[in-house]
Amino acid sequence: MKNLRIAALLAFAVGLLGTSQAGATNLVVGGKNFTEQLILSSMTAQYLSAKGYTVDLKNGLGTTIMRQAQESGQLDIVWDYTGTALIVYNKIDEKLDMDESYQRVKELDAARNLIWLNPSALNNTYALAVPQKRADEDGLNTIEDLANKINQAHQQNPPQKYPMGVDFEFASRPDGLEPLMALYGFTLDRSEIKQMDSGLIYTALHNDQLNVGLTYSSDGRIQGFNLKLLEDSKHFFPFYSATPVVRKEILDANPQLADQLNTLSAKIDTAKMTEMNKKVDIDQQPIAQVAADFLRAEGLL
Repeated sequence: MKNLRIAALLAFAVGLLGTSQAGATNLVVGGKNFTEQLILSSMTAQYLSAKGYTVDLKNGLGTTIMRQAQESGQLDIVWDYTGTALIVYNKIDEKLDMDESYQRVKELDAARNLIWLNPSALNNTYALAVPQKRADEDGLNTIEDLANKINQAHQQNPPQKYPMGVDFEFASRPDGLEPLMALYGFTLDRSEIKQMDSGLIYTALHNDQLNVGLTYSSDGRIQGFNLKLLEDSKHFFPFYSATPVVRKEILDANPQLADQLNTLSAKIDTAKMTEMNKKVDIDQQPIAQVAADFLRAEGLL
């Protein structure tokens, strides 16, 4: 009788361990130091905690620091962007489409035991934005429309200025403003190019101090300041598809983790992320609350 009791207790203990295996797994989720990344990392930590994992959240990191931390095993899961991996980590400047970009970084990082899971529909790339009022008045929907408008302004008598705001890096880098103007067939003189901190561009557009500015496609201030993104019809800007990246060792130890993160990734797109960024940057809602609200709305929490 005693042996039967012990066997029953052992069977119960084994069953308990089986059902709480995820709870015994410690996962370290990392994130970069801007709003979107703070939301994504908070969202991932809350989602995985609800799945039974023990999660340590370490966000607020610079891009290269986060990358180095994951390569050295200090971070297990991060959200990264295909364009960042191509250009910053691997120094690749080829023009690749969205799928080619993903496949290339997936292959390159597999050799480093970093696994790119399914990409989300969030593409946080560079974009040119104009105030909605100006877009309506000037008929601006694409960068080609903008190029035509700039050329028309320069041909007036006297020529009209068309001030554009760009950050300091984009103004001078070899894959920045000069090749953009060459591809779309317009030029700006030195006085029209306003170099400033990227955050100030949004405010300057909102205050009608710029006609057009370099922005990020999922920034909450696009919506909050009533700006219009111009379609990059010639595909100048690289794709920055947000994707969960996980160390292979962690995926091997947690067989359900890939599917769970792919489920989360499938719920995220540019429009939803822009709205979440706006809630934080414009509406001043707490990051953790915005992340939790999204998870609940999507049936994930």
